Amino acid sequence: MLKCEKLDISVAGRSLVRKLSLELQQGEVVCMLGPNGVGKTLTLHTLAGLMPPASGTVRLDGADIGTLGRRQIARQLGLLLQDDAESFPATVGDTVLMGRHPYLGPLASPSAADRALADQALAAMDLGGFRDRIVATLSGGERRRVAIARLLTQDPAVFLLDEPVNHLDPRHQIATLKIFRARAGQGAGILMSLHDPALAMRHADRALLLHTDGSWQLGDTSAVLTAANLERLFNTRYQRFESPGSAAVLLPG
Repeated sequence: MLKCEKLDISVAGRSLVRKLSLELQQGEVVCMLGPNGVGKTLTLHTLAGLMPPASGTVRLDGADIGTLGRRQIARQLGLLLQDDAESFPATVGDTVLMGRHPYLGPLASPSAADRALADQALAAMDLGGFRDRIVATLSGGERRRVAIARLLTQDPAVFLLDEPVNHLDPRHQIATLKIFRARAGQGAGILMSLHDPALAMRHADRALLLHTDGSWQLGDTSAVLTAANLERLFNTRYQRFESPGSAAVLLPG
């Protein structure tokens, strides 16, 4: 679905990620973790075709992403920005319907099917009663859920999510991650950045760790998310907690 090979990512002459090779499979969730400034956002932007890599290739459904137009990319790939919280004077309903723009002609209006997708996304994000609210009047967490609802309305095959639970309370964090887990169950490929290893252990199939020296680790979540690896990643001690009938949790401290 999405594949990169020997990807080098740099900014302002500084090498952030070196020789990253990743193939996002249909139906899986991959979680990316790393300290602030390590290059998680730039990695997602590079994979989305928003910035060129220093070297290496990115392929979307077999095609070099650099040869594809933005509308074509948007029909296959959706990117949730880290702070994609709209504040212009538009209603929630109109903002969420923007997710259908890649599929519409220049003067076309959303169809009944488009509006049904938007309604489903609003309900999924606990925004059913917000359709006529002005986005600028919402809280940060509510605007975050609007941005996610718009992405769900876009309905791509590949989701790239930059801290999707940013600004969300615990209930909406878990609900949001379950929604994307369900999308993967329907055949989508999900790559998301998170800061909480506990959430990654619970919701991801594989984990990608980006280290400050440009190196990286990728593998099954249970194999990669260990106390030793997280201590190296965040330069902070981690402890593993287990209880009968519950999944293990790694916590700092």
